Amino acid sequence: MIKSLKQQENALADSKRQLEILANGIFKTGELPTFKNKIAESNQFPLQAKKLEILQINVGYMCNQVCTHCHVDAGPDRKEIMTKETMLQCLEVIKNTGAHTLDLTGGAPEMNPNFRWFVEEAAKAGVTDFIVRSNLTIIRANKKYYDLPEFFKKHNVHVVSSMPHWTKGKTDKQRGDGVFAKSIKALQELNAVGYGMPDSNLRLDLVYNPSGAFLPGNQAAMEKDFKKALLEDFDIQFHNLFAITNLPIARFLDYLIASENYEDYMYSLVEAYNPSAVKNVMCTNTLSISWDGYLYDCDFNQMLNLPVNSSVKHISEYNEDLLEGRNIMISQHCYGCTAGAGSSCQGSVVD
Repeated sequence: MIKSLKQQENALADSKRQLEILANGIFKTGELPTFKNKIAESNQFPLQAKKLEILQINVGYMCNQVCTHCHVDAGPDRKEIMTKETMLQCLEVIKNTGAHTLDLTGGAPEMNPNFRWFVEEAAKAGVTDFIVRSNLTIIRANKKYYDLPEFFKKHNVHVVSSMPHWTKGKTDKQRGDGVFAKSIKALQELNAVGYGMPDSNLRLDLVYNPSGAFLPGNQAAMEKDFKKALLEDFDIQFHNLFAITNLPIARFLDYLIASENYEDYMYSLVEAYNPSAVKNVMCTNTLSISWDGYLYDCDFNQMLNLPVNSSVKHISEYNEDLLEGRNIMISQHCYGCTAGAGSSCQGSVVD
């Protein structure tokens, strides 16, 4: 589906507004150092792309949920959906690229009408790690999704699922009433077909995002707490927990401003800046493809309309040689990926 001209204009205007806020935010205690200058202090500017390892494809912004922290601004009213034509272009790249990981995301990627066809075709390409990022509740949203656990198993999909907390209150506060109960049911169904079990090769990982204006705690410690609580309370098992910092963009940026937490949160990110995390940020080995086929260094840049710094802008003209070694597009939101232990779609980037 193609956005109307008005929708495109609104999206571009919102991206511009957010970039201006990040670049020119007024702080009572002075200006923040630019991310560019910060990484230059440790001789890490310009940040450059390495060999491509992960191809992350956003197949659409449509979602059955409207989460308060969502950096994609996903929801049931979003009409941006990757077409089969663009998927075919992606498949050509998947077959010929050196990337070992294919990462499908959304919105709820399962809501794309061609999702299953795409998974079946992409699975034939033989990528080492085939990830689908599921919000869990989609499995219980409608009868047509009830068989997703078996479908994932058939194609050996690595399921990465959002799970804000092991308690109902904190989960529903972030993601909506009833989300926790549906998520628990979905996890139990995934366990029933073998996902997440200790000796199973059917990978099930959970993603934790803080529910407020604070940074995530230690990933390993939180994983132990999650595993203990979910096993004791619901007999649920999973493999790994990924702790991801909420970046100050989209709905979370609006929340920070409305709650008057923006200044403090940005200072928290800067104070927690870790130069050791810079060399492992996901934009150096990942390429993000938007629903309409345009290329970005990461999906956060995708939401801010910061395309790759390359003559190659669209999946239809993909050229790995021209993309490798490019300078990464950066802005103040990048502090979110380099705070503390760092943050990526695979969780912390340093021990």
